[in-house]
Amino acid sequence: MSQQITGHTGLLCLLGSPVAHSISPAMHNEACSQLGLDYAYLAFDVSEDQMPAAVDALRLFNARGWNITMPGKNIMCKLADEVSPASEITGACNTIVNDNGKLKAYTTDGIGFMKAVEECGVNIIGKNMTLLGGGGAATAILVQAALDGLKEIDVFNIRDAFYPRLEEIARQLNERTDCTVRVHDFSNPEELRKAIENSAILVNGTSVGMAPNTDRTLIEDKSLFRPDLFVFDVIYNPKETKFLKDAREAGCKTSNGMYMLLYQGAASFELWTGKKMPVEIIKEKYFS
Repeated sequence: MSQQITGHTGLLCLLGSPVAHSISPAMHNEACSQLGLDYAYLAFDVSEDQMPAAVDALRLFNARGWNITMPGKNIMCKLADEVSPASEITGACNTIVNDNGKLKAYTTDGIGFMKAVEECGVNIIGKNMTLLGGGGAATAILVQAALDGLKEIDVFNIRDAFYPRLEEIARQLNERTDCTVRVHDFSNPEELRKAIENSAILVNGTSVGMAPNTDRTLIEDKSLFRPDLFVFDVIYNPKETKFLKDAREAGCKTSNGMYMLLYQGAASFELWTGKKMPVEIIKEKYFS
């Protein structure tokens, strides 16, 4: 954000509910200030049924762009004029770029995940992944990982409302990428063991283990962890979930979702401004 808001200051924002807890305004305003960009980033609490009206208003105000969090990621994708390949496959987006009234939808969560893995010094391109979950974060990871060149991805989810959509996403990825994607019922322990044994990375893409339910984990059998397995949890509160603690104690290299959050924001920022977010400064101020 500029030192002083003027009549020229551009609008960036976050839509969703709830949003008061979000770190996004601090992160993006700091980045704009560091780079001398005349934008202000605000957070607006908007329910799913309010999304069309909010988008009409932002288009009218010529807002440069916005992020979308739950519960609006799916409906926002339908309201956009153009969608990225990842958003088309998932049917969801978390970033909108407004180019003179034309709204372009992107999903940067998967980009943030891939960059966070790279940040840990781990190369998973051409390798196998086991992914737990079929919700928004998990499918964003799944799609980006397949698009970026993983060899095989085994996804495990309970047979809930997400399951048919997960199967359809897998079908599209198998048709459109060189990655082989398989969807499994989480209740099959032998398939899970086999998948993890063949994987370079194991990812928890669910909210299981998030505060305040920090005693929970999807992997009760600690023998599934091995020292050469990289273990990633999208959760960042707590910083170390039981899932990660058990993996670390088994000798695994681990990472939480904090840098995934940072890098998905950095990807959105670059889409809006054409500038690289000063991530080292943002890390030091908000992620240390």
